[in-house]
Amino acid sequence: MRIGEVAAKAGVSVRALRYYEQQDLLYSTRNPGGQRQYPAGAVERVVLIQQLYSVGLPSRTIREVLPLADSGEASQELLELLAAELDRLDRQMTDLRDVRNRLHHCITEARNHDGTGSPS
Repeated sequence: MRIGEVAAKAGVSVRALRYYEQQDLLYSTRNPGGQRQYPAGAVERVVLIQQLYSVGLPSRTIREVLPLADSGEASQELLELLAAELDRLDRQMTDLRDVRNRLHHCITEARNHDGTGSPS
């Protein structure tokens, strides 16, 4: 698959794919014309990379996680790192739920305050 196809199917920019290659997160070969060629699983890998970035993992951690996603095998050190990241995400989710509940409460109070039960 060519770079534009992978980018379109994964919903990312061509520039992002080049960056992932620079970070050793994604690999391609070159055809005789010098164009990048990606393997069949590249789109799924890019989606996973995007998900890992979206939860705040840095490139170096993602680089360590990707082989685990490929093989299912991990060192004790990697498992500890991932457990720490999972704890961080759990705390983040708790914080987000708290903020959501506060906002919901504010909206409810504001609606009740104007007496109409609907936004002013």
